[in-house]
Amino acid sequence: MTRRVALPGAAELFRTTVPRTDRTDPPPAAPAGRTGSGRRKHDAKITVYVSDEELLSLEQARLALRADHGIAVDRGRVVREAVAVVLADLDARGADSVLVQRLRQGTG
Repeated sequence: MTRRVALPGAAELFRTTVPRTDRTDPPPAAPAGRTGSGRRKHDAKITVYVSDEELLSLEQARLALRADHGIAVDRGRVVREAVAVVLADLDARGADSVLVQRLRQGTG
């Protein structure tokens, strides 16, 4: 079994170190009633299958968080935070939540 060292990709090596100012961030989509569990030992595990495009988008989001906002997190942390935001929106808005609307439309 060969041991390989994980090296950073070109996007990480040549990323900008100055935050972008040409974008305006949208307001938060949900109240801050829930938060992701952050970086700690987790007792439960689930397996989620995603498409190649979804995985690429998730990785691009992770790299953008690092390059544009100086936040270094793994994909699991991004997913846990996204789940917390969607569930907080469901708690607060019920039938008007983004999750209910998307699932009713068949886009979820």
